[in-house]
Amino acid sequence: MIEMSVARIAEIVGGELADITAEQAEQTRVTGTVEFDSRAVGPGGLFLALPGARSDGHDFAATAVAAGAVAVLAARPVGVPAIVVRPEPGAADAASGALEHDTDGSGAAVLAALARLAAAVAVELSEGGLKIIGVTGSSGKTSTKDLLAAVLSPLGEVVAPPGSFNNELGHPWTVLRATTDTDYLILEMSARHPGNIAALAAIARPSIAVVLNVGTAHLGEFGSREVIARTKGELPQAVPSSGVVVLNADDTAVAAMAALTDARVVRVSREPGTTVDVWAGPVTLDELARPRFTLHTADGEVEIALAVHGDHQVSNALSAAAVALECGATLEQVAAALAGAGPVSRHRMQVSTRADGVTVINDAYNANPDSMRAGLKALAWMASDKTGDRRTGRRSWAVLGEMAELGEDAISEHDRIGRLAVRLDVSRLIVVGTGRSLGAMHHGAVMEGSWGAESTMVADADAALELLRAELQPGDVVLVKASNSAGLGALADAIASDSGGSR
Repeated sequence: MIEMSVARIAEIVGGELADITAEQAEQTRVTGTVEFDSRAVGPGGLFLALPGARSDGHDFAATAVAAGAVAVLAARPVGVPAIVVRPEPGAADAASGALEHDTDGSGAAVLAALARLAAAVAVELSEGGLKIIGVTGSSGKTSTKDLLAAVLSPLGEVVAPPGSFNNELGHPWTVLRATTDTDYLILEMSARHPGNIAALAAIARPSIAVVLNVGTAHLGEFGSREVIARTKGELPQAVPSSGVVVLNADDTAVAAMAALTDARVVRVSREPGTTVDVWAGPVTLDELARPRFTLHTADGEVEIALAVHGDHQVSNALSAAAVALECGATLEQVAAALAGAGPVSRHRMQVSTRADGVTVINDAYNANPDSMRAGLKALAWMASDKTGDRRTGRRSWAVLGEMAELGEDAISEHDRIGRLAVRLDVSRLIVVGTGRSLGAMHHGAVMEGSWGAESTMVADADAALELLRAELQPGDVVLVKASNSAGLGALADAIASDSGGSR
């Protein structure tokens, strides 16, 4: 964070000083990072006292100060220098997606104060030349964020969130990682309700926005794809007329968002077109489903060899390339950066090959119908013999858990995924967990074709691991995918580490 006095922070967030005098607050400066984990606090830091599943951050205020924090942002006095903020009407509802254990509104008050602090810092840094890039979409946000960080790093200092830190806590926390030395701030914007993206964009107004797709993630929360589209459209609406909006023209709902903004629109596509600005030539995949294509622009073209896996990464790479070109990168810089940008965030299309030749695709962090289809297609390609006849390739395993938050469409969407596994000739399907949705996935697979024992339901990840250890053969390909709540990431890690580890 930029250096700032405790008194100035209290003024910005509307807080009261506790266990520190006004004179001391003027002289005491936050020079370190803002942290919500007392174990991460360093000298000159600011500690956020937030409620958690097992403990309350207020109870660790003294520990944080002993570790070097100069003050605590809290909802009540904590016996050490603090800025105390009080709950505001409606704040608990606004913060509900980030704080599930906020029973008294204290966490909501601290989050609201954090947002105000981040907004003030974002304005100051933007006036100093910081370029803020916002990314949204039903799927692919984290992968695109990682690609953006890679293509912008040659141009200057980049701050981007770790993993999928994209909610009411992660968003302002990431903003406050930026300093006067930061050139590019990349922000991944997620939503569970209409208005969420607009609220995040108000904290740090982007000068460049990227909209990837409109799918069915969180369909149970939104109710319809049309509402999801309107919510994603909040991002381009937040960009000033002097900014740029990058839209995936292959998604009609995204393409229509050009009408929502006064900013200049850059369209990317997998096909050339009269209104397309950046597009990909014919796409080929190598043996690990890493895409190769020619990147075309009005100023030239360059060959691209991606280090990430899956045909779906082409659109993500096009969006990242478009942003980099807008920021002054050359085509050659973009190609070199993308070639070196392998998977960064854990459990997102991480591909490893064990010493016995078993390839594990760990995509267990999140899942919705669109990303599940993309993962299965990548699995099918890696297992195929690349002639189009999957029957003569490697054995393939799809270890799938629940896709959460699909509402009344959960049964039908899980059924479709089970049927797709059959159509793609996946050798074995392991459905992990119980419940109607997962039963529908197993039933859909059985009903789609001549499958019997090829589709198996197991109670939990331990049972799935036991089955895999008993039946995996050298050279098999395994996809592990589910919503994060299913907890299959550890299962994928265990499979990958068996038989001498990866190579």
